Amino acid sequence: MKINILGTATTKFGELWDVSPREMAREAMSNALRESGLKPSQIDALFVGNMLSGILGNQANLASLIAEELGNPQIPAFRIEGACASGGLALHNAINSINAGQYKTVLVLGLEKMTDHSQEEITSALSAAGSDEERMSGLTFPGIYALMAQAYMQQYNVDEETLAAVSVKNHYHGSFNPKAQFQSPITVGDVMRSPKVADPLKLLDCSPVSDGASAVVISNDVSIKSKKPVTIIASEVATDTLGLYNRKSFTSLMSVVTASEKAYQATGLKPADIDVAEIHDCFSISEAIAVEDLGFAKRGEGAKDISEGKMTLFKGKTICNPSGGLKACGHPVGATGIKQIVEITEQLRGTAGKRQAVDAKIGLTHNVGGSGAVAAIHILKAGGGNS
Repeated sequence: MKINILGTATTKFGELWDVSPREMAREAMSNALRESGLKPSQIDALFVGNMLSGILGNQANLASLIAEELGNPQIPAFRIEGACASGGLALHNAINSINAGQYKTVLVLGLEKMTDHSQEEITSALSAAGSDEERMSGLTFPGIYALMAQAYMQQYNVDEETLAAVSVKNHYHGSFNPKAQFQSPITVGDVMRSPKVADPLKLLDCSPVSDGASAVVISNDVSIKSKKPVTIIASEVATDTLGLYNRKSFTSLMSVVTASEKAYQATGLKPADIDVAEIHDCFSISEAIAVEDLGFAKRGEGAKDISEGKMTLFKGKTICNPSGGLKACGHPVGATGIKQIVEITEQLRGTAGKRQAVDAKIGLTHNVGGSGAVAAIHILKAGGGNS
């Protein structure tokens, strides 16, 4: 599989009080099109990754709305929902539509507008991605991931300070990213002093509520030229039980293990071949577990390796979350999976500025929905067939 990335763009992430979903979508799509050199009329289909428009925005026909903003209202348009993995799933479906021969050139948008709503409304909306049993018991996602953190810390003898290093690393990376919601470094002490949300997770262990949009233009049309080609060479999705309580382990996500193994097999690559990765760090424990599930660290050593700088810009071998991740860059849930693709594309093109990973040639994105009920893994490579 070889899908060419022709154009990418992302809005700033954060509390965008004065910006509507339409405006965010228009900005991301127009900038991605400008970079690709294409017009809206040259796009064959539109895929929109979004979780909450029907719940928070009272808009259940989002794809048609976005097609209007694209300036091509007759285009085939689809909204894809898979909780926080909505962006990754939208890209996966867009890729499949190209591989099936239905379309050649597709625009994929990830979009979410969250901060106009109260914390209670947002918590209730996000909990829709959990199981009935967990919701009935009063568990929110911070509580679910806190259970995972407790199990991980007990099983591998990891303390809270070591886990806090995940957030410290990602805020450090976010300080180099002008699009990030948070652009100031923090310390382990800052994390430890922040209010408890769900023991052992504290406020600075948790990703924020965010607004934002990201877009990519992809194609297999070799007649369309790109000055700095990047190709998607693997796109895999796997699922697991909706509820955490049904799983064999609280310290590994089988959806991630399965999807990443398929992606490695499809490309002939190994974890050690990945130069840079965007990880779904909705909570600090998420990244610690993810780097183990993806094969970047041995079992039980993910948090420790991160705390030792093995995945930090300018120090580590496989750089994780150079954008700042969900933790510092922000987490507008439907946009996250596409923002990850935008970041890895910039890294592989060598256009990431102050956060540029050295000599990055192969990148990976890891987008998770719920507590691991779905995972989308993409592998990207510098270079392509349309150069």
